[in-house]
Parts: sequence; structure tokens; C-alpha cells
Amino acid sequence: MREKTKRLYFEDPYRIEFEAQVVEKLIYAKKPALILDQTCFYPESGGQPSDRGKINGIEVIHVLEENNQILHLLKEDVSSAQILGKIDWQRRFDHMQQHAGQHILSQSFHQSHNAETLSFHLGDDFSTVEIDLRNIKEEEAAEVERRANEIVFEDREIKSYFIRDGEIKEIPLRKPPKKKGLIRVVEISNFDYSACGGTHPRRTGEIGLIKVLKWERIRNNIRFEFVCGERALKDYGWKNRNLRQLSNKFTIHEQEILSSVERLLSDLKTQKKKNKKMQEKIIQYQAQEIVQKADKRIIKNIFTDRTRDEVRFLALNIIRLGEFVILYGLKSEERVQLILARSETIEIDLRELVPELCSVIKGKGGGSPSLVEITGEDTKKLEIALDKAYEFVKRKNEKS
Repeated sequence: MREKTKRLYFEDPYRIEFEAQVVEKLIYAKKPALILDQTCFYPESGGQPSDRGKINGIEVIHVLEENNQILHLLKEDVSSAQILGKIDWQRRFDHMQQHAGQHILSQSFHQSHNAETLSFHLGDDFSTVEIDLRNIKEEEAAEVERRANEIVFEDREIKSYFIRDGEIKEIPLRKPPKKKGLIRVVEISNFDYSACGGTHPRRTGEIGLIKVLKWERIRNNIRFEFVCGERALKDYGWKNRNLRQLSNKFTIHEQEILSSVERLLSDLKTQKKKNKKMQEKIIQYQAQEIVQKADKRIIKNIFTDRTRDEVRFLALNIIRLGEFVILYGLKSEERVQLILARSETIEIDLRELVPELCSVIKGKGGGSPSLVEITGEDTKKLEIALDKAYEFVKRKNEKS
């Protein structure tokens, strides 16, 4: 299908306003949509989100390409056949910075590691590139980032042009084009050549700082998060504020914060171990006290101020000291837990209780014949569940 719309953003990505004629009106995704004879609005494509802005004062909420036509989705219908369009320049320039930055970053990976860029996504807060790499060291990633910023600081020219696919072999493209026919090439002078339909600045200096934030394994490759330009400035800003505040709180130099935090974490870990041992001793004494005061073989209680591990440890200590069945419940605002335990000498299979108790508290769980744990959502039915467990154990004891 022949295109109905002239793409003005190819001619001048810095153009903000334009006039156009409405070629067609339609409804798309339950929204009024326009096809124009020409447009500055970039449609979502190649990992780059669409432009936004206004047409005759009406908000353009999305721009997409379908069947080789550019559709402008509007918040409400436009009555006039002659329109005045205005793009959101801040969003456009941000996308230009991120997309051109991706080209430089991808070529830097290609030069240093012979690694191909498999995908690119330009998000609202950061962008990502998936690189055909199995692993990378910290210093290697830093070197790729350094090389990318060298290209930015050199303020190289960025230009775009169209070339027929039969002549594309004359261009040293980083990767083969996906399309046939007339192919648009974005060239970063003496550095990168890419088949791309996105919007880019005129020079690399306009991209601003390229900063790799982090990376992770995905599909046996590595996905890198990065920011450029204004986004990098914002990222540096909040991180620097936090670092400065931490430096003030610790009363140390900013460069010493990491080592100080590591020492604190080590001390905290040691203290936690000591506290755990002390807590276990306290619970052991409590278990002895409970056994001494117990006048029945079935011990039932609900806790609201203890952790699951503490209650489980208490139950296990009690059944080691004598012949008991423990029916304990834990209650919080969001969920409830049941911990049921018995001494090895008592022949009751506590797993028989699981289906009934799970239905009572809307939970799930399981365990062994002598120890069962159930977690549920219905915080109002905990006592009912424990009463049912009590009656079950009582019947079993009477039969034995």
C-alpha cells in the first residue's frame, strides 16, 4: 500500500510545528484517529516510543504505523480538514538523545567485544539494550562506557540519508537491514552506520553523557540499562544528593561510604547471630516453663507478636520435652499461619488436618505426620481453625 503521509521528521527532526490536510478519519482502539498528508509526529517503531503533542489543540495520545500508514490517535475528534500540529519537543529531544546514545553504545560493544545488539527499548525512565554477550567484567563495561562518551565529547556529525537496498553493500552497516527497498541510514561520522528510521540530533555532543546504570542476564545474553543527556543529569542529581546526605550522617568522606556500610553490615550480621542465639535460649526456657505448667497433652495458643521461626522453634522444643500436641497460630493484618506439631510417641497424622484447615482460612500448606504448617488469607477464621484442630486431636486421643 502506498504511503499517504509525508514524514517531515525525516527531513528535520527539530521541526516542532506543521500544517497538514486530513486524508482520512477513522476509529482505532475506540479512539478517533487521523491520517494526514504530512506529519512531524514520529510513530512508535524500532524500540522508540511515539511522539506526543497536539493537533488543533487536541491531545495526541499515540502515533503508530499500520499497513504503511501513520495513525494519529486523539483524545477527542477534530472537526476541521485543515490541521495545525505541534509536537512535545521535550519528549522528542529526550528520545533523540536516548536513541542516538544507543547507536553509540551498541557500536562501542561491537568494537570492543564483537558483540551484536539484539534488541533496544526506550523506556520512560531508562533505556535497555540486549547484547550478545555471555558475561562482562566491571572494568570492561566501564571501558565500553568510556569509549561511548569519547564519541559524545568529540561532537561528531550525525547525518541520515536514504539508499537503495541494491547499493547497501557500499555502506559498512553494523548489522544487516531488516527492510527491503529504500533504506534509511543513520551515520555517526567515522564511527557507526545503522539502518534506522528513528529521530536523532545533528551532532553527538547534543546527546550528553551516556551512563550505563546496571546489567543483568537474560536469555543467555546481557541486558544493559542506560540513560543519556537530561536523564543522566537527573540520575546523577538524585544519587549525588543521597550520597551527600549519607556522608553527612556518617560524618565521613563520600568515597568512604561503601567501606563504612560494609563494616556496618558485617557488624549487623554478627549482632543478628548473637541475638538469634539469645532468643533461642529464651525460647528454650519458655518451652520448659510451658511444659511445667501444662495440665493437658494439647497446648493451643495464638501469637500476634512473634515470627514464624520463633513459634516453630518454641513448638519443636516443647514436643522434645514431653508427650504433647502443639496447636499454634500466628496472626497479622494480612495473613494467618498455623503450626501444628506432635511428639514422636503420639500416633496422630497431622497431615489429615490440612485440607479442612486450608478451606477454613483460605490457605495452603503441608508437612509431615508430626509437623504441619499452613498459611492463609482469612484472618478472622484463625480461632475457628484451631478449634477444629483441637477437636480432631481430642477425638484421636480418645480412640487411642
